[in-house]
Amino acid sequence: MSGPASRPASSKAAVPTKKGSRYLQQLCKHWSHNLAVEFSPERGTVTFPRDARGADWPGDAVVTMVAGAETLDCCIDASAAEQLEGLKGVLARHLDRFAFREAPLPFAWEDED
Repeated sequence: MSGPASRPASSKAAVPTKKGSRYLQQLCKHWSHNLAVEFSPERGTVTFPRDARGADWPGDAVVTMVAGAETLDCCIDASAAEQLEGLKGVLARHLDRFAFREAPLPFAWEDED
């Protein structure tokens, strides 16, 4: 069980790219092999289980991506601040892998309380 500092945490970033739909679909297809994923060309959600890779978070985390004409809007809803920080890195590393011609893409995360 996590300590008293654990509480839900969220963050959003609008990542500038004209290929948001392409990257969203590539990421969702990649993660669909071992995570719960739902996606269309415009929107994708990926659930990271609370116990993924041996973790013990208070709850699951959900990454939502929405492709716009000029941005890929990314939102992470996590069960703890540490889980949120870890998923920021996971999302950025994976997105940069698919967007290697544009990488590194800038993520200006805005944390929400």
